[in-house]
Amino acid sequence: MENLAILHQYNDIGLFILRATIALIFLVHGLWKIQNGKQVAQASGMGGSGWFFTFLGWLEFFGALALLAGILTQPTAAILSLIMVGAIYFKIWKWQMPFTAHDKTGWEFDLIILAACITIAIAGAGKIALDNTVFGLY
Repeated sequence: MENLAILHQYNDIGLFILRATIALIFLVHGLWKIQNGKQVAQASGMGGSGWFFTFLGWLEFFGALALLAGILTQPTAAILSLIMVGAIYFKIWKWQMPFTAHDKTGWEFDLIILAACITIAIAGAGKIALDNTVFGLY
């Protein structure tokens, strides 16, 4: 186990990899919602013009950019966590989706994204971030 302790020196790289991965996921999903807000609203059973999903898409898009750059990382991760709590809520209680299923999407993916966002909100961006440069957090 002592040999694994040497990996602690790479915590900042690990946080950057986590931030970049979560940013990529939110970037892709956010852009899709921006372009297809009305379609997403209809598919989710909410109907309407889709303005809410378009708004969520913009939050996810700009949140992804902020995570990637490491600027205002902790508040951004907290906001993205709330979005994931909402997604999990809808999947469990409104759409009655199981945790996992072979024939449809469950909410296990959403849960791991939520856990990653909470981890980033608690741990911060690390040294490889504009938070470090701009705000001197590390």
